[in-house]
Amino acid sequence: QVQLVESGGGAVQAGGSLRLSCTPSQRTPSTNIMGWFRQAPGKEREFTASISMNVGVVDYVDSVTGRFTISRDNTNNGIYLQMDNLKPEDTAVYYCAAGQSFRALREGRAAYWGQGTQVTVGQ
Repeated sequence: QVQLVESGGGAVQAGGSLRLSCTPSQRTPSTNIMGWFRQAPGKEREFTASISMNVGVVDYVDSVTGRFTISRDNTNNGIYLQMDNLKPEDTAVYYCAAGQSFRALREGRAAYWGQGTQVTVGQ
């Protein structure tokens, strides 16, 4: 069973930045695509960003395009989510996820999930 270990959440003021990281315990075909979801209070979990670990192709939800950057670390098979110009509406628990395809991840059909890390953005 692959475990996804997340770190980097916290609290910042609007306009600030945070960087999340996620490292898998092992690399498998089900970690070919890795990404992030988020769940705000009272809302459903939503896709945020994903990246192909083999070729680096990325995918973002429209609301974070231009502010968030997902990247990979080939030394530990992990990923990062650099979040800039944060807004109060970005407040959520952020979950790392891994799957076999971009479509599977977009549709929430991840093979593995992290435990979640809280991001809080003040006014």
